[in-house]
Amino acid sequence: MIFRDLKQMGILGINNRVGRYILRHNKRANYPLVDNKVLTAQRAAAWGIPTPENYLVVENYGSLKNLHLKLLNYDSFVIKPAKGSQGNGIIVIKEIIKEEKHGEIRILCRRSNDKLMDIDEVKHHISGILSGLYSLGGQSDAAIIQAKIDKHPIFDDYSYSGIPDIRVIVFEGFPVMSMVRLPTKSSDGKANLHQGAIGAGLNLSNGWTNNAVINNQVVDTHPDTGHNLSGLKLPFWREILELAAHCYDMVELGYLGADIVLTPDQGPILLELNARPGLGIQIANLAGLVPRLEKIRREAPHNLLAKERADYSMKNF
Repeated sequence: MIFRDLKQMGILGINNRVGRYILRHNKRANYPLVDNKVLTAQRAAAWGIPTPENYLVVENYGSLKNLHLKLLNYDSFVIKPAKGSQGNGIIVIKEIIKEEKHGEIRILCRRSNDKLMDIDEVKHHISGILSGLYSLGGQSDAAIIQAKIDKHPIFDDYSYSGIPDIRVIVFEGFPVMSMVRLPTKSSDGKANLHQGAIGAGLNLSNGWTNNAVINNQVVDTHPDTGHNLSGLKLPFWREILELAAHCYDMVELGYLGADIVLTPDQGPILLELNARPGLGIQIANLAGLVPRLEKIRREAPHNLLAKERADYSMKNF
């Protein structure tokens, strides 16, 4: 496919995304609100937007010494870098195992893929996070110990091991495109397209899946569950779009990606935000972003509430 064909389809490229939308509509002073997940959680709490609970924030190497004693207070948790990207550095611990042998206590952590990690291995991983191994630009970082989210039962046939999430691209407060990312065995149970998760496009009008891809290749069924990927309709769809629209008011970034998870008891909650969301969402939807972005720029009314912007997107996209 040549460049002219991509342009006619309205496909947004990297240079155009940065020059026309990110630089023009995102205030650099507000980037820390999305680049640092600790700050995002604090901001969300102030705005009444639900997020997973942060149990602990490890900010220095000295805190590692007695960390195992604190982790024993939790049955499960997620470890993630505060400034990480693309899912790098995230470990999901679904069980803490305490063994006593010959008077010595050994602590093991069972990951979502059932692999076991000794507590010293966990501390070593967190040490890597602190050094900036997974952070944007390799800058020093903090490690977040966060509550593990349970999977909504609607995803039982559509996900391998991990928790799916919903990515919504928001422009000037209007949701413009969305997909659900479904973990696979090859993605190690993570909802990350770069690591082999499924990206399934979603109709903004009703929350139904419309297409699915793995590594940019169209697929019809989940490679691990064998379930057909068409016909999945997400519950709480309007609430999901309204939550994404509300994130624009919270951080005042004109072009952003909101990652939302569905919980069994709370409904949709915000997982994290991204000021430079990837472009693979277009392949997942077999549609270009440019026509939708330009419609918002030219035609969308101003001064609408988040729920009104969500309604506008459901009617127009």
